[in-house]
Amino acid sequence: MIKPTPNPPETDATSPYESLDSKRLHEAAERALDHYLNPAALINTSNNEPERMYLANPKSDTESLLANASETLGSASEMLNNFAATLNNSHRKTALGIAQVVMLGELAVNQALDNVEIAQ
Repeated sequence: MIKPTPNPPETDATSPYESLDSKRLHEAAERALDHYLNPAALINTSNNEPERMYLANPKSDTESLLANASETLGSASEMLNNFAATLNNSHRKTALGIAQVVMLGELAVNQALDNVEIAQ
């Protein structure tokens, strides 16, 4: 008798997770699925601590933080203006537009710095 379809290919009966690091692979797969399919679960279970690598000193006063932000934005604005001078017309306009946005941020920080009352 002739079969209308061929036999299915032979498959290996072992699980893909049966290796030395099967538990770690399974946990990594679960984290990846949760990251893309259920991000709220990761947010709710996090300890809400900021990344320590870029953490401002919590003991810094508002005036010092604003002064530092103003200097940083001023430097960024200057770097963008210098960089824009090396670009062709279309890219120069984009870089100058970004520099202007940074400058507006600097102005806002400077205004906030003017409004800060120095603690005695």
